[in-house]
Amino acid sequence: MTRGTTAEVPLSRLPYVEGVLSAQQVADTAAAIAAMQEPWGAVPWTTGEHVDIWNHVEAAMAMLVGGQVEAAERAYAWIPTMQRADGSWPMKIVGGVADDERGEVNMSAYFAVGLWHHWLVRRDIRFVERYWPSVRAGLDFVVSLQDPFGGIRWTPEDDFCLLTGSSSIYHSLRAGVALADLMDDPQPEWELAGGRLGHAVRTHPDRFADKSTYSMDWYYPVLGGAVRGDAARELLARRWDDFVVPGLGIHCVDTNPWVTGAETCELAMALDVLGDPDSSRRALALLTDMQHLREDDGRYWTGWVYDDPARPGPADEPRDVHWPHEHTTYTAAAVVLAVDALGETYGHATPGSGIMRGTSLAPHFDEIALECDCTSTSVR
Repeated sequence: MTRGTTAEVPLSRLPYVEGVLSAQQVADTAAAIAAMQEPWGAVPWTTGEHVDIWNHVEAAMAMLVGGQVEAAERAYAWIPTMQRADGSWPMKIVGGVADDERGEVNMSAYFAVGLWHHWLVRRDIRFVERYWPSVRAGLDFVVSLQDPFGGIRWTPEDDFCLLTGSSSIYHSLRAGVALADLMDDPQPEWELAGGRLGHAVRTHPDRFADKSTYSMDWYYPVLGGAVRGDAARELLARRWDDFVVPGLGIHCVDTNPWVTGAETCELAMALDVLGDPDSSRRALALLTDMQHLREDDGRYWTGWVYDDPARPGPADEPRDVHWPHEHTTYTAAAVVLAVDALGETYGHATPGSGIMRGTSLAPHFDEIALECDCTSTSVR
């Protein structure tokens, strides 16, 4: 690694999970992400690959947690340079140039989560003031694409809504409203949109495009915060055996014997959101199980294809191998953020550890002014 090898904050301030990852190992992983950062600040999926704003923000959050403050703040400084006049960002960026011009709503919303996370960790109001206009424009773009049933259309060119993306947008809107309160710049339209969106995720999941083979569509309504309490526990129990492979992690898709690190860590964070002891223990087990994807220098393989007689593949398809043959920044970022989340119970955490639990975000939105023929309620 040519840069980013030394944490800029003391190890005593970095998160760890006892018996799983030490603070030094977290620092190594944050440095591994920083080592793949492009000169202008963008963080690609892996060296030479494309950038999308959602995973870029996730990487910035992880670098900040892992002590790579300068790299994280260069990553944030790059984001507004790619924003368009309508508030959106290109879906895919290669070499600093838009490769897919479509404005994707989930990506365009997530800067709000990153900026609120930076505030929690650094308490730098000037930093928030600098990037608030960009966050505000991005969320204005996102809510402009809300369908009457409450979901958010994937792009202005596409007429369907994604459950995973809309669940993440719910999280982003709560972060956005928290930032609006901090900036004394109320955004009541975001609150209305958040109420409709949360209602759609909880009540109308069938109106989203069917991506049910993907594990993200299973756990993201919980991770994003729209589905909570017993309803969340029931949702996760429903397909637990379809996706979770004890000792390895979780499937990316339910059709293939392929476990992926990022999804495993996100499910761990979704369980942490629930807050009960059993869910917490399951979260810890998942974080522990996926460490077989770790390299000694802190990088993480994307996933592992395992041999499963119940899921036979072509004779020439290799099994018990890493696939794809790459180390990805988004996998490493998910690990760091999961350690920070679980560190609050099992080790040490930063002030940003509750970013997924939402303890510092705006309150859950009221279901009012619904446009889906359901009765509006004041229940949050």
